[in-house]
Amino acid sequence: MANIAVIDYDMGNLHSACKGLALAGATPTITDVVADLEAADALVLPGDGAFDPAMRHLREKGLIEPIKREIAAGKPFLGICLGLQLLFDGSDEGVEPGLGLIEGRIRKFKKEPAIAIPHMGWNQLTLTQPMCPLWQGIQDGDWVYFVHSYYAEPADPAVNAATTTHGSQTVTAAIARDNIMAMQYHPEKSAPAGLTMLANFVALVNAHTPVAVA
Repeated sequence: MANIAVIDYDMGNLHSACKGLALAGATPTITDVVADLEAADALVLPGDGAFDPAMRHLREKGLIEPIKREIAAGKPFLGICLGLQLLFDGSDEGVEPGLGLIEGRIRKFKKEPAIAIPHMGWNQLTLTQPMCPLWQGIQDGDWVYFVHSYYAEPADPAVNAATTTHGSQTVTAAIARDNIMAMQYHPEKSAPAGLTMLANFVALVNAHTPVAVA
């Protein structure tokens, strides 16, 4: 089974993400140890909360460069919620630089009379990269669970793997580029579609992992 390092940087409940990955057939390990990231078959960066504290925690734990190094080496990576936002250059929520792995910024939803901020609850996906491996068994219009006040604005819209619409604003719901994949919503809370996506990620990791020869 895929050995997946779930990165612990003191931001949010990581156990629900682990439970979802375990149900999808992986062996997840919550860790902030660099050697564990290096030994893992894939990395998952979940998270809830604010952008600046998250980046400070990653820096204080010495995890920023190891994460970048493992991604640059081609290791499959999945960001969830705040874990998607941290991939970008920075956020209107704060002043800390992000990981800078995806060019663009995190923006706040514009206020509209008929919508609530944060965007909280179930909403539908529009798949903009239909061939993305995460979407095996997923259809346009499937429902997933969001909780966020800020959204990603990639410099290159082709990075978007899916979008969603809140009020009149159509925003990034998921991104995919090479071995980097991330979801603004919570797949572990989006059954059955979300668990299918996690299973697709685990299948991708298993396919990526070399098989030992006796």
